[in-house]
Amino acid sequence: MKKQIPLSELERRINSLRTKMEKLCPDWEMIAIFSNINLYYFTGTVQDGMLLIPRNDDAVFWVRRSYERALDESLFTRIKPMTSYREAAASMKKFPETVYMETEIVPLALYQRFQKYFPFTHVKSVDKYIAGVRAIKSSFELSLMVQAGSIHQRTLEQYVPQLLKEGISEVDLATELYSIMVTEGHHGVARFGAFGAEIVLGLVCFGDSSIYPTYFDVPGGNYGSCPAVPLLGNRYRKLKKGDLVFIDIGCGVSGYHTDKTMTYMFGKSLSQEAISAHKQCVDIQNRIAEMLKPGAVPAQIYKNTINNLSPEFLENFMGYGNRRSKFLGHGIGLLIDELPVIAEGFTEPIEEGMVFAIEPKKGIKNIGMVGTENTFIVTPNGGLCITGDNPGLIPVY
Repeated sequence: MKKQIPLSELERRINSLRTKMEKLCPDWEMIAIFSNINLYYFTGTVQDGMLLIPRNDDAVFWVRRSYERALDESLFTRIKPMTSYREAAASMKKFPETVYMETEIVPLALYQRFQKYFPFTHVKSVDKYIAGVRAIKSSFELSLMVQAGSIHQRTLEQYVPQLLKEGISEVDLATELYSIMVTEGHHGVARFGAFGAEIVLGLVCFGDSSIYPTYFDVPGGNYGSCPAVPLLGNRYRKLKKGDLVFIDIGCGVSGYHTDKTMTYMFGKSLSQEAISAHKQCVDIQNRIAEMLKPGAVPAQIYKNTINNLSPEFLENFMGYGNRRSKFLGHGIGLLIDELPVIAEGFTEPIEEGMVFAIEPKKGIKNIGMVGTENTFIVTPNGGLCITGDNPGLIPVY
């Protein structure tokens, strides 16, 4: 059964982008959008095509494949078929010299094919303006994220403890976990925007696998399947008594994600050092959540939090060794890694309806990564958690 995005929602999104462009780029004339995620956001369907948004005319979604599916899935009012950019270009009497494009996403070859038929000479980036629009979620979007958060909570807080059996491998746990999540309603992928980012589910780790180096800019790590696929889990790392289990995964409904990390103590308790560090991470998460109110500045939240931590605690905080991630949380929505970020340099005040994943974590030698992560909606009363309030280190004895 199709879950169509309402036409009113699609119109609101394009109007919001137009308004932002008028304010910040008053000379803009044309926006061209090519990426699947942004096409889905503005049209309600993921097809091979492009969305052209002119300043003084209606937006048109030109679809190469599949035009029929686009008509079936999308309520967008102006969808036209094309076999190449030539057809779209022939329908336009005039095209501006400057085009705003997704310069963070569009590959050079696609850009060159596009420019072959459209006579523009200059390109400017539209990425941050789209990101700014997408950062503030509507009630429609928030309802989907709340559903994702509910699946996340049930899976990690209720189902996983039943799956932890001595001798199970990381990859076997990951596949069982994936099956349950999809059955519960997870849309099946965890999408990232970072260049080259690939992920199936997230990090499923036993013991010090969770502090093994990874190319992802995240606090945790993972041995992975093999050097070619450093993801998901390792088939040779088996669960044994005394292991810390660290699971950091995304969950989504109709495109919209939540992010959550849960930890477990298998067979026996961890050391007091690890437990104390974990509790402090949970306290940090809760203090940050209290600050997630309209008008708060992400860079200030980051600075205040880091400055209140001791040098001893900061060692291996948000990573392990020299692999420290320089953020405490990130925006989330159609992608897991959205703007804004709780980090230095993000000085625009946050707004009601933004959603953040907050993830303070700390690596412990020979044990693994402790800490937590949950997803919060910005409200006037602070962050509203939609992924559950279990503090983690769930004992499974």
